[in-house]
Amino acid sequence: MNVPADFADYTRQLMGQQLYGHLERGLDSEPPVSIRLNPFKAGRGTHQTGIAMSHEPIGWCDEGYWLERRPNFTFDPLLHAGYYYVQESASMFVSHVLRQVVASPCTVLDLCAAPGGKSTAARTVLPAGSLLVCNEPMRPRAQVLSENIQKFGHPDVIVTNNHPRDFRKAGVGFDVIIADVPCSGEGMFRKDGGAIDEWSRQNVDNCWRLQRQIIEDIWPCLKPGGVLVYSTCTFNALENEDNLAWITTEMGAEYINIYTQPDWHITQALTGAATAYRFIPGVSRSEGLCMAVLRKTGGETLTIRKAREAKGREAKSNSRPMPKADITTWLTEAEAYTLTAEADTVRAIPRAWASEYRAISRNMKVLHAGITMGTVKGHDLIAHPSLALSTALNRSAVPQAEVGYAQAIAYLRKEAIALPEGTPRGTVLVTYHGAALGFVKNLGNRANNLYPQEWRIKSTHIPDDEPKILSI
Repeated sequence: MNVPADFADYTRQLMGQQLYGHLERGLDSEPPVSIRLNPFKAGRGTHQTGIAMSHEPIGWCDEGYWLERRPNFTFDPLLHAGYYYVQESASMFVSHVLRQVVASPCTVLDLCAAPGGKSTAARTVLPAGSLLVCNEPMRPRAQVLSENIQKFGHPDVIVTNNHPRDFRKAGVGFDVIIADVPCSGEGMFRKDGGAIDEWSRQNVDNCWRLQRQIIEDIWPCLKPGGVLVYSTCTFNALENEDNLAWITTEMGAEYINIYTQPDWHITQALTGAATAYRFIPGVSRSEGLCMAVLRKTGGETLTIRKAREAKGREAKSNSRPMPKADITTWLTEAEAYTLTAEADTVRAIPRAWASEYRAISRNMKVLHAGITMGTVKGHDLIAHPSLALSTALNRSAVPQAEVGYAQAIAYLRKEAIALPEGTPRGTVLVTYHGAALGFVKNLGNRANNLYPQEWRIKSTHIPDDEPKILSI
């Protein structure tokens, strides 16, 4: 691989010739392919889910597996149903970290969360009763994050589209903040040729400064004694060890040691006194990633004061009447939710964190929270796929239509599909091998496809065979 000369010179000096030689060989090899199962869907109910392809477990993630080859994920309906997530293996290390540092229900912020890999990995291992807030500052990426969270299906998640400094206004403190900060992307060289073209010393300098600004902006929102999980997908020390030293000395934090195994081939910090965990291609079976875990010992905390101010304010209200139908029957344990109608959208918010939702929605841009039940049209509700894909859906309350592979792909392209004979009229849940894909409105002579336009498979390619990545 032809990397920039400045990158090669700096990285060779940082790593030493032997380690840099491993990196060079790693960058010239094929990147590994890995997926992570969604335990809230895969293996539940009457269908036990496994992996049909040849695979190997990933040691630091109970739900993660390397595959022997890269299949055509786009044309697997079970991917769109949220049964698994395609994720680089090193990024799954966040689940190993959280299993060690979180023992009881807590509030977690994934600050720079798109496209959602670390968020769904985190939600997989957080104790029941925890609230996860996933944020992405860039609107197009935030929409992708929202889609992936809804497909994952766990109701205890809020998706926001804000800058880190905006969180001071929300009045919510966090026990854990995951900051996978924007970086120079050196760890993406093998997978993305554009990352090589965009690399420069100036961009590295811009990134480490931006990263410090992000941490400085969000630091008051981390509770005293709270945990920061800091990570980048880059190799240089400026964005990693140097920034970690700055956090510990200037912001007030101490490192938390994370247990690892030798056969994971994780490289320790390369400079200074930092405790960091580096995944280096050619050494570990992964792309480039550096992660560190710190506990807050000092620094200003503004969130409690902000929360008190917010209590006396009335939330901005543009609520609309609820539909006449009792839509709570569509939820299992319906008593655990409260319904909100904002504009024409009805959401089911878990009561356990309804106050946190009000505080966040009062001051921030919320794209998704809890379960989006649907949109109000007259006195009716047009059911939303968030409900279809949610693990809280009461499937006995809605008719279902099981479809084969060709019809499943047509549905995911937002095309008209033929429903089985005898399918009742009204809202119908479309399933594939029992996995929920979304809703249609069956009018008898035709069915309106309710799959979101922005989620549809855009490729017109017709695969020769069903991918069969999972066995279900």
